Amino acid sequence: MITREEIAEVLRKYDTRKLAVGTLGSHSALNIFKGAKEEGLRTVCVCTPRNEIIYRKFPLADHIIRIENFQQLLDEEIQEQLRSLNTVLVPHGSFTAYLSTEEIMNELYVPIFGNRQLLHWEANRERQREWLLKAGLKLPRVFRTPKEIDGWVIAKLPGARGGKGYFLASSYESFKKKVEAMIKRGLITEEDVEKIHLQEYIVGVNAYPHYFHSILENEVEFLGVDRRYESDIDNLGRIPAREQLEADVTPSYTIVGNIPLTLRESLLATLLEMGDKVVETAKKLAFPGIIGPFCLETAITSNLEIYTFEISARIVAGTNVGIGTSPYVYLKYGEKMYMGRRIAREMGKAVKQNKIAEIVT
Repeated sequence: MITREEIAEVLRKYDTRKLAVGTLGSHSALNIFKGAKEEGLRTVCVCTPRNEIIYRKFPLADHIIRIENFQQLLDEEIQEQLRSLNTVLVPHGSFTAYLSTEEIMNELYVPIFGNRQLLHWEANRERQREWLLKAGLKLPRVFRTPKEIDGWVIAKLPGARGGKGYFLASSYESFKKKVEAMIKRGLITEEDVEKIHLQEYIVGVNAYPHYFHSILENEVEFLGVDRRYESDIDNLGRIPAREQLEADVTPSYTIVGNIPLTLRESLLATLLEMGDKVVETAKKLAFPGIIGPFCLETAITSNLEIYTFEISARIVAGTNVGIGTSPYVYLKYGEKMYMGRRIAREMGKAVKQNKIAEIVT
């Protein structure tokens, strides 16, 4: 595993006066780049030809490094380019979708704003569950095999797939039927079936609170909340029930966008406490704990109970809804702060205080 001492050695060769914020051209890159530019930092985009049009139309990247696929981020030539530009990478969901966490931990010799070890925890649902339980959060039940299903469950696939291939089942028989339908639609493969994670489906409103843990300030900040618009489950409500039954559709939960959400104020105390607990637990699991952004994926019931079903130990795409608009950030900062800018501000402050090695791994 790449050590913090090795990354510190890389940083010693950097000209931190010319520090650059870099990421893969995908997911929340525009958010990250805009924040960096507003905080006076340079930006580096590593992107494929297919996505390059995005960063031409929204010219926020000072440097564009072209690659054929995201796996090439690990090539020594690409890494050397990033280091020569004094780049600190900001990981997002595409990092863990296209690279294994083992590769990120062992082969990526470029400083990362965040904790590599916690990306490894995030990628494994069993480790995630251990982390959240140790933090004292309320979690849905988990079913070890499909034959244990005795109520509504949501079947999930590993990794950051954006909900693609997820489905609901209420019994072993319905699970088998749904699996066949999803394979037929090309949303999952035979190999995926063995990796399916079965989690109790909590009936409630899905809410995704965004947090930022500042190592420099030793503070957990609450930056916003979103909910997801998922195809094709969210569109089924527009189809009359009779037609739904006739169609016998097996919907999936592929995320196509995010919607900002403002919660009733009485829920905030619990959510703020949850963020604090997760951060304190992370310090014990993988020092120095969470660096920067993280998100809890929750469901809030009609009794206002909050169940946490996942954690993302990095920036999530839902923070894009807060670019310049989040009410919670305005309450704290009184300015157009958002996750990408908050990341850049932490980096800029670390450079001024000569503490950049404390906020990267």
